[in-house]
Amino acid sequence: MGRHREFDPEVVLGAVMDLFWERGYEGTSMADIVSVTGVAAPGLYAAFGNKQALFLKAVTLYEERRLHFMQEALLQPTARAVVDYLLKNNIRLLVEDNSPAGCLGINGALAVSAGSEPVRNALVQRRLASERELCIRLELAKRHGDFPDELVPEDYARYIMTLIQGMAVQAKSGATFAQLNRLADIALRVWPVSPGDDTLHAQVH
Repeated sequence: MGRHREFDPEVVLGAVMDLFWERGYEGTSMADIVSVTGVAAPGLYAAFGNKQALFLKAVTLYEERRLHFMQEALLQPTARAVVDYLLKNNIRLLVEDNSPAGCLGINGALAVSAGSEPVRNALVQRRLASERELCIRLELAKRHGDFPDELVPEDYARYIMTLIQGMAVQAKSGATFAQLNRLADIALRVWPVSPGDDTLHAQVH
């Protein structure tokens, strides 16, 4: 038997990531992956596992390379600054030059077959984890008087994550940077301000 062609797993996984990002999980076949990477299917299976495993590894790489701003956002000094950083950097990702439009996680599983439910569920759990991290940050802001007492951080975290997901769908459909940026501006313009907080009020207006 001939030896399998040697390849750099990180380079191959990067190419696979871009392919899934552009075409989604269901829209990408193993034949497509073989064609793009130049690696025969047995070599791909040996290195990464089946298509589902390969996709989830690609998602992990995507998070490491492209979503580091999520953690950076949580370190911003105010709740509003957290959301500003999160939205603006997300928009740059969605319409970045030389990258597929939209979000790999959203593009990957907007529609999947019954056999691909594990993929959809894995992506849902990742999105919920991000939402929970944002909720925890807003709860901290609330304890420090940086978020109105009468509002529920969990609801606002869900609102922001829903906005981000909607932007991803819009970007995939051709929305521009300017159009998405205006949506972020609207969300920030109506950011809740604690009564008597002149500093935050000045930031909003």
